[in-house]
Order: sequence, then structure tokens, then C-alpha cells
Amino acid sequence: MIRVLLADDQSLVRAGFKALLDAQSDIEVAGEAADGEEALRKARELRPDVVLMDIRMPVLDGLAATRRITDDQELEGVRVVMLTTFELDEYVFEAIRSGASGFLVKDTEPEELVRAVRAVVEGDALLSPGVTRRLIAEFAARSKEPSAAASLARLTEREREVMALVGIGLTNDEIARRLVVSPLTAKTHVSRTMVKLGARDRAQLVVLAYESGLVRPGWLG
Repeated sequence: MIRVLLADDQSLVRAGFKALLDAQSDIEVAGEAADGEEALRKARELRPDVVLMDIRMPVLDGLAATRRITDDQELEGVRVVMLTTFELDEYVFEAIRSGASGFLVKDTEPEELVRAVRAVVEGDALLSPGVTRRLIAEFAARSKEPSAAASLARLTEREREVMALVGIGLTNDEIARRLVVSPLTAKTHVSRTMVKLGARDRAQLVVLAYESGLVRPGWLG
């Protein structure tokens, strides 16, 4: 059973998400929080698999709460998905840098929300359909000048190639087609790359791809 913590200051939003998620046979809402401080406290208390975290909340905003959760070694298994009203919310970029596994717009389709919860539990990054490449492009434009990363020396040539493709927003299936390998092989390369670099998930791998200079703005086409 996948356990979810809902963190949003609007009770109506929480109620809607709770009804949808509790209707799934493999998902349950373990708790709710109305602000970031409460979300952090309940994350430590309940140890959910996924926190659906609103960005704008009182007391402690979702961004700060996310950073504290992802920095807490005792909460290493907890994944955070940010909720935002706008597809390219200005805080989304910092959220991913802070360790969030992705984000969803609040008016996303119900089935996409359910898929999101399941995806992040499996270690995949989650970005709303249609905005992945725009998000990455904007992140790249805002990021600092890339510096050579010694950690990339740990990767094989194929793993660097795969990391670059992840960096431009390709899925495992798209990577498989690009490299003419099976989706399982592509997934294996992605997983090994994340392990070698200590990346929590694909979202963090994207950040590392840009920060290391392996991928640069303008590559999206």
C-alpha cells in the first residue's frame, strides 16, 4: 500500500485529492497538513511514501518544507511532489533543485495524479505532461555557469550519453529508441547512473546534467 501525505492550506483541495486517492486499491491517504510546518511534522511522524506538497502555504512554505524533508536522512525514502497552480511556477525550479521528485499542476487530470503517486514511488521523476522540456529549458536558462564535475568520471561513455538524454527530457522509451536498445536496458542505464552519482531520482539527474555542463541550454530543439 502506497501511503500519501496531503499538504495544502485549502481544505477543499485536500478533500478532492483524498477522495480520489483513497478510491485506489493500492493507495491510502495517511494524513493531511494545512501548512508546511505541519507537513514536516507529519512526515516525520507518519513516514509516508509520497508527500503532495503545495508550494504556497502559511507558517512554512512548501519549498522550505520540501528542503527540510529531503535533507533529513531519516526521511530518505519520502518523495515529494510539488503542487502548483501554474505550469511554470517560478518556485518549481528551486523545488527540483531542493530535492522534489517533480511537480503537478492542481488542475491535472485525476488519472495523472494517480499515475504520479505510483511513478515517484518507483523512483521516477514526475513532471506534468507537456511541460517537461519547457521546464528543463527554463531551469537551464536560470542555472549558474556549469562547472566540470569530477563525479562524471565514474560514468561509462554510454551512461553519460543516457544521462544527457535524460537531461533533455526523454523518457526511457524515447531513450531506448534513440539508442536502439530495449526499454529495460535504457532503464538499467538510468538506474546505474543515478546510483553512481547519488541522485535521488530522474529530476535530480536532470539538475546534475545541467550543473555539470553535460547538457547545455539550446539542446532541446
